[in-house]
Formats: sequence, C-alpha cells, structure tokens
Amino acid sequence: MSLAGPAQGADGVCVTDDADREVCLEAPASRIVALSPGVTELLFAAGAGEAVVGAVGFSDYPAEAAGLPRVGSYDRLDLEALLALEPDLVVAWAGGNPGDQLDRLAALGLPVYFSDVGDFAGIAESLERFGTLAGTPDVAASAASSLREEVAALRERYAAAAPVPVFYQVWEQPLMTLNGRHWISRSLELCGGVNLFAEASALVPRIGVEAVLARDPEAIITGGMGEPDSTWLEAWRAYPRLTAVRRDNLFLIDPDLVQRAAPRLVEGTRRLCQYLEVARGRR
Repeated sequence: MSLAGPAQGADGVCVTDDADREVCLEAPASRIVALSPGVTELLFAAGAGEAVVGAVGFSDYPAEAAGLPRVGSYDRLDLEALLALEPDLVVAWAGGNPGDQLDRLAALGLPVYFSDVGDFAGIAESLERFGTLAGTPDVAASAASSLREEVAALRERYAAAAPVPVFYQVWEQPLMTLNGRHWISRSLELCGGVNLFAEASALVPRIGVEAVLARDPEAIITGGMGEPDSTWLEAWRAYPRLTAVRRDNLFLIDPDLVQRAAPRLVEGTRRLCQYLEVARGRR
C-alpha cells in the first residue's frame, strides 16, 4: 500500500492522494461525492458504495450508481447541487475536473482527494486508500489483492508473446490515439502489443491518417463512440494495403472496460490480449 499511514487517530484517518497531498478526516467518510465515472467505480469496488451520495454524469457502474444524484459533468461541476449534498469527502479527478471549481471546494473547507490513476498499481492503491477513508479496509484490501493476482496472471501468460504493432483509435474526427503513458497502452504492452504512437508527447494526441498508414499497424482496435458500432473500423477498409485490413485484424472493444481506470480494466485487458492472440494466429 502506498499510503502515508494510513494514519489513524481515535476515529480519524489520513491518506496521501495522487497529488501527494495529505487528506485527513475526523471519522470515516459517510457522504462522498465522486467527480468522475472511474472514481465512482473505484469507490464502489472499495466497499464505499453506501457512502456515495452524489456523482457526475455517466457514472453508470455498478447499477446502483446510475440512480445517484448528479452534480454536473466531470468538466463542469454543479457546485450548488454538490454542496446541497453536504459531503464530508469529495473525490476529484485531477486530470479532468475544472481546477477553479476544485479550488472553490477546498476554500469552503471540504476535504478534497485528488485521484489521478494511471496503471494497475494505481488502481489497487486507490482501492486501499478509499477503503481507509470510508472505513471499509477489508473489502478494499480483498478487491486490491484480487486485481493484483489477475494482472500478475495475465503478465505471466503473455510474457513471451510475439509483439503485435497496434493502433488504438480513441476518436475519428479528429483522429486521436494514445501515447505510452496511458493505461490502455500499458494494458496493450502487458499483452505483447506495441503502441505505434507510444512516443507521442500528448497523452491523447491528434494524428493524421497518413501517420497510421506509414506505420502500418498489424491490428487496429477502437471502442467507437461507446456503442456496439463498428463504423470507425469499417472506414479503414478504404486502405486495403494496411496489414490490419488485409488480415481482418479490426477489433471493437467496449470502451467502458478500458477507458476508465477502474477494476474492470482487467476484463478489458483480457479482451485486448485475446484480440492480439487472434492477430498472431493470422500471420
């Protein structure tokens, strides 16, 4: 566990968040507001679901989260609705929530935990930290342990897998992908995938079709627009010389399984690994 502590006084608890800030509560949180769908998933997985009283839009997993009161969207919070819930802990998305609004919450004296998860280790550590803050350490520890074991099993299984050059498509217009620091790229790497745009400076860079054609991926994977729609993949068939097209290595994945840094990323990674195995079999 990467905690600073977790320190615990009489009934109080302290942890260090992903911004390296100490977050202390006088007692385990009982009214938590989650400011990203991924944070919502993490809190429920850590056993803190009963304490979550509000969330931003698209917080739809698990099913219980869908009925939570909304406090705006991740990129524009409804501070009035949030404050009306009288939270004793706000879990923010450090990379996505508006900084000025988070500063406002902190200025009002609300404990704000900054979450910025970037890999499986971070997911496991976040589960443990949230379990500490919500008073559910046993549930959280079990969830973190299971995640680590599943990841270790995948890493061992694909440790010697032949590399597969991959283009992961995040969006179509403009065409966007991921660099090597993104957790999806790290999941692909665990499977033996080689992200062809890993060296890009931006986490989610914009690129041109010509750049994809020049790098000639062996597999193209996308989550599409969040629906089971292969339109983006079919568009690549206009380039029949692409190795991915010639071998029919065009794969669609449920974006909720890979585009949120939460425990379901293990399931998403398992599917990515299966796709790359299909690609290897078509050589």
